Amino acid sequence: MEHLQTQGISLPRLGLGTFRMQGDTCRAAVESALGLGYRHLDTAEMYGNEEAIGAAMAASGVARKDLHVTTKVWNENLAPDAIRRAFDASLKKLRLDHVDLYLVHWPAPRMNLPAMFEALIKLKEEGRTRAIGVANFNIALLKTVVEEIGAPIACNQVEYHVMLDQTRLRQFLTAKSIPLVAYCPLAQGRVASDPALTAIGRKHNATAAQVALRWLLDQDGVAAIPKASRAESQQANLDALKVKLDDADRKAIAALPKDRRCVNPGFAPAWD
Repeated sequence: MEHLQTQGISLPRLGLGTFRMQGDTCRAAVESALGLGYRHLDTAEMYGNEEAIGAAMAASGVARKDLHVTTKVWNENLAPDAIRRAFDASLKKLRLDHVDLYLVHWPAPRMNLPAMFEALIKLKEEGRTRAIGVANFNIALLKTVVEEIGAPIACNQVEYHVMLDQTRLRQFLTAKSIPLVAYCPLAQGRVASDPALTAIGRKHNATAAQVALRWLLDQDGVAAIPKASRAESQQANLDALKVKLDDADRKAIAALPKDRRCVNPGFAPAWD
């Protein structure tokens, strides 16, 4: 498994997304993924599944040092005291003494960015999270965080897939050596029925979803966290790493519509 090096951590480029997985289903999915070789788990306070993921990790027998665990603070808890309370609760549910990456899940109107990042940096300095980062931040917000505050951002997690153009955001992140972690990398299943992707997949004895995932992972500085609860889907996503796309494939993918956003960014004026 390839890794991205960022702010002192090694981030596996393919991880398991867990949004909308709950309870025993979530626990079984995470145990299955760990058994197949996944080592990058992505969760969040808002998902309500940190306890199930904690139980799965504890039962898996996989050494903590071999795991990368990301969780996130919800945008209602961005005051410094609230961040710390939310973090403590997440850590307890995950049964861990530290996480690898702690993200601000969504920006919020009227958030106090300097105070927020002071609290996050303190958690990092205490060794309770190895790195900090953001999700769903646009270029204007990133500029404030990186250029004015100087926060050591390890990634920006955003929606990104073959049907959504993120060129400007990627260019900014690349210039700052910040990885992009792609959620909804399969456009919530929409890629599976796309004729162009299906045709490319046929050429490589692969599925349309594997083609879409390989396209993302071929890009420098990009990781992806597809959600998959079934072992067959988890394995299929791992097998996407074996697909080799050529220039003709990339040209066909470039011709796909690039405005198919699955998640409404909500707050974020002048979204980039």
